[in-house]
Amino acid sequence: MVDTPPLVIVFARAFLAALVLGALVILRAGGRPRLSRRDLLLLGITGAILAAHWFSFFQSIRVSTVAIGLLAYSTFPIFVTFLEPLFFPERLRGRDAALAAVVAAGLVLVIPDYSIAGSAMQGALWGVASGLTFAILAVMNRRSVRSLSPLVIGAGQNAAAALVLAPWIALAPPSLSVRDLVILLALGVFCTALAHVLFIRGLSRVRARTASVIAALEPVYGILLALAILREAPAPRTIAGGAIIIACAMLAGLREAGDGSGPRQSL
Repeated sequence: MVDTPPLVIVFARAFLAALVLGALVILRAGGRPRLSRRDLLLLGITGAILAAHWFSFFQSIRVSTVAIGLLAYSTFPIFVTFLEPLFFPERLRGRDAALAAVVAAGLVLVIPDYSIAGSAMQGALWGVASGLTFAILAVMNRRSVRSLSPLVIGAGQNAAAALVLAPWIALAPPSLSVRDLVILLALGVFCTALAHVLFIRGLSRVRARTASVIAALEPVYGILLALAILREAPAPRTIAGGAIIIACAMLAGLREAGDGSGPRQSL
């Protein structure tokens, strides 16, 4: 899948996830759910943000390495920390800003080459963009889950993401092998549809910051899998910077773990 354009990967997984989740919504509700214009607008906006998040993430890995892409993306809990007070009546504390500064230092270690034309720098910038867009999506989903079920949100957002990307795919139809199609099918069903709904369901019970702590562990097993499958070993400097970023990301959310959770909602 390394040679598959990010737009194709994102479109395929969003389209397949929308089909799977849409079918589940219809079967569970006994028909198409009734959505207001506000709901449709919100799903459209968040779907476009989801497409931007996935594209920037895969672009980050494509131009650099799995380690740099994942570690740069794992800055998203810090973005969530600063964004939640803008959407909810929650106060930003001084130590939040301190954690953000330490994360910036971790990013400096992760990037071995600071040339803007260098692949590592470009990958880090795409990864940070992926983290920012995911943080925006997580915070918006925390509000959406109060009135819509995770299944409806997942189906609507993936459908919107696929619609946003469809014109670009139509302009340059990809040529995919059977192997590519099988991998894209697995990405769409298991790594997108299932994972998306489970994460959104979690947001109905905990704050976005708390959910982000668990998701921040993704770089750990992602880098280990890259080492085992791709033989892609991160440099000691990258590991050191990554440890700083992951530790700060977890600290940013752990302090919220003992607080009251958000509204509860069934799948």
